[in-house]
Amino acid sequence: MQAAFRKKLIILLWTFTVPVILTAQVNANPKKARNQEQVSTKISKPLSDSALVELVEKQTLRYFWEFGHPVSGLARESGGPGSEHDKDIVTTGGSGFGIMAIIVGSERKWIPRDSALARIRKIVNFLSKANSYHGIFPHWMNGTTGVTIPFSRKDDGADIVETSYLFQGLLCARQYFNQNTPKENELRDRINWLWEGAEWNWHTRGGLDLLYWHWSPNNGWSMNFEIRGWNECLITYVLAASSPTYPISPNVYHNCWAVSNHFINGGEYYGIRLPLGFAYGGPLFFSHYSFLGLDPHGLKDQYADYWEQNYNHTLINFKHCVINPHHFKGYGENCWGLTASLTYDGYDAHSPTNDRGTISPTAALSAFPFAPNNSMNALRHFYNELGNRIWEDYGFTDAFNETKNWFADAYLAIDQGPQIVMIENYRSGLLWKLFMSCPEVINGLKRLGFQSPYIK
Repeated sequence: MQAAFRKKLIILLWTFTVPVILTAQVNANPKKARNQEQVSTKISKPLSDSALVELVEKQTLRYFWEFGHPVSGLARESGGPGSEHDKDIVTTGGSGFGIMAIIVGSERKWIPRDSALARIRKIVNFLSKANSYHGIFPHWMNGTTGVTIPFSRKDDGADIVETSYLFQGLLCARQYFNQNTPKENELRDRINWLWEGAEWNWHTRGGLDLLYWHWSPNNGWSMNFEIRGWNECLITYVLAASSPTYPISPNVYHNCWAVSNHFINGGEYYGIRLPLGFAYGGPLFFSHYSFLGLDPHGLKDQYADYWEQNYNHTLINFKHCVINPHHFKGYGENCWGLTASLTYDGYDAHSPTNDRGTISPTAALSAFPFAPNNSMNALRHFYNELGNRIWEDYGFTDAFNETKNWFADAYLAIDQGPQIVMIENYRSGLLWKLFMSCPEVINGLKRLGFQSPYIK
């Protein structure tokens, strides 16, 4: 099994060992009454498409804004009544997604700009003092102390992939808060200090043409995960090549990322050509995490057209659910989306080749830029038909399986964040424009041999 899958499935171990500390959250859905002091989501009349999309963005933002860790401001790993994670566990990658979500909230004026600035300043100030390893952060840390919380026994140090998701958000914040004021100037300076201090090339183990996922002060390189494509880690290579201080050589990209038995594909699935990756494309988060900031429009290199890759991957996933070869309950044109998420017996990376009947709302909703009509149909179905089971305080809960009559009552930060960001990218391109305005990113893409409309 691919390193990324093995790593994510370690969450299963934590599910059964971390004590339940989170307090239950009050249910919030269109068919249940809410306390008067809470934001009402009760439907008084049918919502237009634009109103429903905005409601989903705004409600999901609450996960990061209201449920963010009170000390650090970072995103908690999970939440909701069904969460079995300690409330002090914050996630590095999910926090990067959360920073991007807060930017959306500020731009849409759902939260004041100065409040958004204050929250992100709190996050950056906390990160400046938190544990890091050659400037690379761990997957999990304690949101009060900044001390590393091991993701597994040996995964107790630097995680360069999760760190890349964090910096994707931080660089967007640097570009967004661009006013010449003392607080915004200071924020940009602190983000640059973190960015310039991250030793991406440390993860080449002394200059090898390889990039490794983990390093630990206790276990060194013993995790031994080489980051090879195709999966969710393109952004890691782009940022590693973009670093103004510790960049990787382009040879690392071409000799590690692009060299595996699951990189080049070129086959057809349900009549749709797939340039890269596993048979049938794998879970849909492959087409989301790297592309929250990295704009796939016109993005090409010698290996693929990345709009075609993500668009076709999405359609294969959609068609699989419509055809529904395993005859799972609920699947169809209005109910689709397979990706890594919670499921009835823990956590799994769902895909057409690992289909267990579990639909994850984040899969279809984060695909809005690639399949807007199909995503909108899924959104209406999730909200109108299943809302009394999956619509809660922080938007849609993580997943459901109608065949098993199972509906999650928990959230994961890494699934909530992409919904807001990708819906907003579909609506306005906000995060794409911010991230692609970074001169370092453009330089990094050039070094790796990419073409993009942003590269002049």
